[in-house]
Amino acid sequence: MQAIRSRSRVHVSTDGSGVVGHAGARLLADLADATGLTSAYAEVLQPLRPRGTGHDPGRIAVDLAVMIADGGETITDLAVLRDQGEVFGPVASTATAWRMLAGIDDEVLSRLRSARARAREIAWLQAAEKSEGILAVRAGGRELSGLVLDLDATLVTCHSEMQDAAPTYKGGFGYHPLLCFLANTGEALAGRLRPGNAGANTASDHITVLDDALAQRPDAHRHGTGVLVRTDSAGCSKVFLAHVRSLRQRGIRTFFSAGHAVTEPIRRAVRAIPDRLWHPALDQDGSLREGAEVAELTGMLNLTGYPAGTRIIVRRERPHPGAQLSLFDTVEGLRHQVFLTDTPVSEGSAQSLEVRHRGHATVEDRIRCGKDTGFGRFPSRQFAINTAWLELALTAGDLIAWTQLLLLDGDLAAAEPKRLRYRLLHVAARLTRGGRRLHLWISATWPWKHELAAAFRRLQALPRPAG
Repeated sequence: MQAIRSRSRVHVSTDGSGVVGHAGARLLADLADATGLTSAYAEVLQPLRPRGTGHDPGRIAVDLAVMIADGGETITDLAVLRDQGEVFGPVASTATAWRMLAGIDDEVLSRLRSARARAREIAWLQAAEKSEGILAVRAGGRELSGLVLDLDATLVTCHSEMQDAAPTYKGGFGYHPLLCFLANTGEALAGRLRPGNAGANTASDHITVLDDALAQRPDAHRHGTGVLVRTDSAGCSKVFLAHVRSLRQRGIRTFFSAGHAVTEPIRRAVRAIPDRLWHPALDQDGSLREGAEVAELTGMLNLTGYPAGTRIIVRRERPHPGAQLSLFDTVEGLRHQVFLTDTPVSEGSAQSLEVRHRGHATVEDRIRCGKDTGFGRFPSRQFAINTAWLELALTAGDLIAWTQLLLLDGDLAAAEPKRLRYRLLHVAARLTRGGRRLHLWISATWPWKHELAAAFRRLQALPRPAG
């Protein structure tokens, strides 16, 4: 038996110099400058700067967003940036950051959202300069035209009695934020923090978040670009779907695809469908989905109160292990899922629309990653501060999405935040100065050194906004 060779003994001291950690996070800070986010935040937060002295509130907000994107969970985690001033510049103290967040009221929050929209416009223009532009969402082996917005709510557990935290419908305690992501790029367009007992299907909240998300669209996509709004059954209220349709009167070409509960009338309709009207379902690559079929129920059910032209489509398939089944599914031996859409027959068959709607499931991954990037934990007992934190967490999500859109390619361009941190953002480097330049030396043995160096080169080549 061969003995296992032990590692060499390590001697640790705390007097090192010229070495920095989290060097890759400088990408996010510089990208915030390159897209105009820092200057836009500085402009709208200027009134929070006491007597024009001290740290710029806009820079503090960006530093907080960078820290959140880098994996920070509390405001004290700003120390990671602050204690490496040669790389990240002067960073505010924890107390100063607290005061900045405490000064953000509803009016300032609205201005922050507008500032983020201006930065998004620049980021998309920079993407167009690369001749790549905004990616199209794929479903059933085809590219979907226009933008796809995914709305969904999630529960965030609070382990203390924070202001407006409340019991949730799942027996927990905390908040119940409603969020909207852009499926094309993964950007976190909008979100509203709500008490834990907020209704999952509250139409007014869905309308507010959708309108906030639409306000984030750059000007080039405000007219003529189609917008598909996807939700689960919580967004299937008649009021909300009527609002989606009414947006067409404002020149926004909107369509909806919303999950629907399997009610008793639907069960009767499903049983009445002849076998010849069931068609094979599709997988996301366009191939046939084994054991799954799709049928259209339009005309078999009363859809009074829904927008004109609403269609109702059902999918049935053999349940996978662990699937949650209703009593109806158990009796039938198949799992059934239903959704409504107002996409006309001329623009999509039941099969293509069903696989398109199934793509809404990716929002669960967005939320899971988002909970690891800011809105899985909230720092304060005050609801207003937590609301401001959520906005900066959305900004952090945007910075990650813009980094992947503008600076990365290959697997890293689609990697989840945890992988980006492990491979790029948390890399250590040696810091030197020379020729009036700051030089970060990445280890020659680091497996992703070329990808990180290429990202910094692309960052330097990005066109900057005038002024």
